[in-house]
Amino acid sequence: MDKSLLIEGLSDAIGFIGGALLGFWIGRLLGLDIFSEGYDNASVAGIVLVGLGGGIGLQLARRWRKRRNAKAED
Repeated sequence: MDKSLLIEGLSDAIGFIGGALLGFWIGRLLGLDIFSEGYDNASVAGIVLVGLGGGIGLQLARRWRKRRNAKAED
């Protein structure tokens, strides 16, 4: 197995999950419960925060990996 593919997969997963959890907890602090019954505005806003957090975390992981690879090439 190629080590770079393993690092890519793990860093993407960690970035996405970490960002999604951060978005979830920010939503909870703001009173937005994604698990509330029905789809009210607070629930949808919480779901949006989780999605945004996951996407931002994924992008940060990819930027970290890109910088790491650039340093390795120098």
